[in-house]
Amino acid sequence: MWMNMDRNNPKPYAQNFRRGPFRIGERVQLTDTKGKHYTVTLTENGFFQCGRGNFRHRELIGKEEGTVLETGAGRRLLALRPLISDYVLSMPRGATVVYPKDAGQIIHQADIFPGARIVEAGVGSGALSISLLNAAGPGGKLISAEKRAEFADIARANVRSWFRGEMANWQIVLDDVQNVLAAQKEADIDRVIFDLLDPWENVSAAARALVSGGVILAYVTTTTQMSCFVEKLRETRLFTEPVANETMLRTWHLDGLSVRPDHRMVAHTGFLVTARRLARGSGPLRERVSPPAAAGEERKISERKLRKVCRDVARRSAAEEAYMHGTGGEKPESGK
Repeated sequence: MWMNMDRNNPKPYAQNFRRGPFRIGERVQLTDTKGKHYTVTLTENGFFQCGRGNFRHRELIGKEEGTVLETGAGRRLLALRPLISDYVLSMPRGATVVYPKDAGQIIHQADIFPGARIVEAGVGSGALSISLLNAAGPGGKLISAEKRAEFADIARANVRSWFRGEMANWQIVLDDVQNVLAAQKEADIDRVIFDLLDPWENVSAAARALVSGGVILAYVTTTTQMSCFVEKLRETRLFTEPVANETMLRTWHLDGLSVRPDHRMVAHTGFLVTARRLARGSGPLRERVSPPAAAGEERKISERKLRKVCRDVARRSAAEEAYMHGTGGEKPESGK
């Protein structure tokens, strides 16, 4: 079953709590005239109070989503159900969440389709897990590897709170992702998503578990991590050429004809690196070209180029000697 059912409504909670009038037990996001958000869970005898006024929950229960409520103090509050992006940024977290701008890109770049079988590592606070479960749907399966029990508990509680029940197609495994991937049948996983410090350590295990054409994606925060992951993918010769990108989000100030970018933006949060599993028995489309030498490494130069450079240096030295001693010749060029 996709998730728990309401006794009075046979529809799954995902639908029951996303449509219709506000009900007891559901989460509501209130917005005041200054744009500040307040999240409350409606109860039969509940009472909301803040600097902008107060009201009893029963004044909102049964009202349609999008209702503007006026408090006794004459303040106005807009009531809406929180979107998934609102929820993940406000939910309790132990680890930094994957921001909505990155979660959306992950869903599309990894092509998370209904029914997909996914292995995710690590689970963090559950923000990405929610997006993956939404995209994979009731026919999909998500296995989340997490080594820290406290993070797993936080993620489990956040996911349960969003979906209003346990997810039958989601499993958290307290173990290293290499062991989790090794426990899967060969070529049985559609997508592997890494949110780890060292995703390159698990590339070989992912290659074994992925179906041919399956997607491997790593969310990393530094260029060093990105480089290590990319080079490991190339080294295995089991994946297509990796693609890397980052997403920056800039909101705009909109006030009549005063339309301009906001002064603040959500800039770098992480890099996304994706590649696809080659068919068993196939090699890369193009042979890898040796990468340029890293800082501190000796740069390689071909013998032909080295001979040419030596000739040029000797020719320039001879011209300089002739010019300095007045034995003829033009002033040498200071060169190429």
